Amino acid sequence: MANVDGSWNTVTKSPMGDQQAVLTVQSAGETFTGNFSGGLGTTDIKDGKVDGDTLTFSLDITIPMPMTLTVEATVDGDNLNGNVTAGGFGSFPITGTRG
Repeated sequence: MANVDGSWNTVTKSPMGDQQAVLTVQSAGETFTGNFSGGLGTTDIKDGKVDGDTLTFSLDITIPMPMTLTVEATVDGDNLNGNVTAGGFGSFPITGTRG
């Protein structure tokens, strides 16, 4: 199992431009807790799961409109790569490095 814990400096390539945020991960076996904090505020991680080197979770945002985002990202050493899905708005790449 990959070491997924820590703070990750992420960038999501969204239609609103690059969104920088810090993803905080504290794993406990096959689950994890944490938060996602950026220019649009801070929200707690929901349904955080760890499967090998893959993180999956969701988070509720209110800006630019209320919606739930789902994220799947793979950890490779100190790098993170994946996708953020924003309902009917599609999917956007997310990358990150351990802070």
